[in-house]
Amino acid sequence: MLCQDYPNIEHIVLDGGSTDGTIDLLRQYDDRIALWKSERDSGMYSAWNKGILEAHGEWICFLGADDEFLPGAVSAYMELAGKNPHAQYLSSKIRVVHSTGYTKTAGTPWTWKQFSKFMCTVHPGSMHRRSLFQQLGNYDTSYRIVGDYELLLRARERLRAAFMPNITVIMRAEGMSGTREALREKALAKVATGGRSKWLSSLELKVDNAKYLLRPLHYVLGGVVARLRERGR
Repeated sequence: MLCQDYPNIEHIVLDGGSTDGTIDLLRQYDDRIALWKSERDSGMYSAWNKGILEAHGEWICFLGADDEFLPGAVSAYMELAGKNPHAQYLSSKIRVVHSTGYTKTAGTPWTWKQFSKFMCTVHPGSMHRRSLFQQLGNYDTSYRIVGDYELLLRARERLRAAFMPNITVIMRAEGMSGTREALREKALAKVATGGRSKWLSSLELKVDNAKYLLRPLHYVLGGVVARLRERGR
């Protein structure tokens, strides 16, 4: 975030009580971070809710510990906001990177038809207008992994969104969002918010679980292809 060229960024860092030297690193950037705290919390969405209360800007975004904004990302988002003054949510594309060397590009424009089935937009680095939280409330901390999806599902087809095809974030693929528990939570969130019927959500969960079983092979083969391409250059 500190490499961004947009001048009006309020950096807020909420650490869950790390003992790995994170505190010493944060102290080195005291002059560039508006606020940082290191204390135990009840999970990622608990920390994000604290961040929402502390933030002063019109637009709020979230980056996890393994997410990285590419240079110029925030400026591009603010340009998108200027072109879409009624938008409540802004998203883009991201590059997902796996330790095997496999990479992929993720993120498509928001539509309720797609979003009610799966999170077609990508959350890391995406922008939420402050009024969206005033309208929908904060993150539901009963979700451990897909609270970002559940929040936007609450808006249903009324969400006003805008998209840009730029890649703005690098995300590591080994995070919690790629687990079976994430798939289960996603199915629950779709039913709880009325996005899908219980029967249809259950069917989609079975399909997602089948794809999950093939994912490790997909990553390995993708990594092999990536290395072969690199050698061929």
